Amino acid sequence: MKPHVARKRFGQNFLVSPGIVAKIVEAIRPQANDVVVEIGPGLGALTLPLLARAGRLEAIEIDRDLIARLRERFAADRLDIHEGDALQFAFSGLGPDLRVVGNLPYNISTPLLFHLAACAERVRDMHFMLQREVVERMVAAPGGAEYGRLSVMLQYRFEMERLFLVPPGAFNPAPKVESAVVRMIPRPRAALAATDEALLEEIVKSAFAQRRKMLRNTLRERLSEEDWAALGIAPTRRAEELAVGDYVRIANRLAEAGIT
Repeated sequence: MKPHVARKRFGQNFLVSPGIVAKIVEAIRPQANDVVVEIGPGLGALTLPLLARAGRLEAIEIDRDLIARLRERFAADRLDIHEGDALQFAFSGLGPDLRVVGNLPYNISTPLLFHLAACAERVRDMHFMLQREVVERMVAAPGGAEYGRLSVMLQYRFEMERLFLVPPGAFNPAPKVESAVVRMIPRPRAALAATDEALLEEIVKSAFAQRRKMLRNTLRERLSEEDWAALGIAPTRRAEELAVGDYVRIANRLAEAGIT
């Protein structure tokens, strides 16, 4: 079989460093009978050691050429390949207590993270390799330029930790940027305080749409001076200055008042 040529439209950069593969697998520590789901197995660099520990694997792959290679290499009763786009895949259909892993394509990483957040209740943990810049945004604290909508919405739903950096040379072809591995553990439902999560998402989206403007301006159609005073939040602050809990309090006040 001819060597596979990485396809830009799928954002393919294949992990080729045995040392990085070992670090990722050790971070995940899959056990026998874990329901491990790999997004974009590619050429199988992570697939093989994950199978060795878990015994069986669910995989989601969009590239038909890679699917053919994987099916030739791995038995169907050990590697169950779901052909299609991970952005459209119904992860909840794989059952509860999922352990999701993957070297995520840079070009779809943000929408894919939001898609996965929607099924977080079915997940035990997630370990992803992403562009370093994206991981920095995910784990950013309030007050910095990296802190934004992605930070707030993912930190609301997950406990996250940047584990380690991955240099461009660990991939073929080598990307132009550094990567990082992040661990995401869903927060228990009881810890999620927003009474209307869709409204919370709208508030955060509106606040960061013009992040340099004061909240008084970006949220003027929803919040009055009286609301700001009751919340104890200065309306002259900007989106990046509020903590996740502040956004939850704003959304809950609006939900109680019936304002959407």
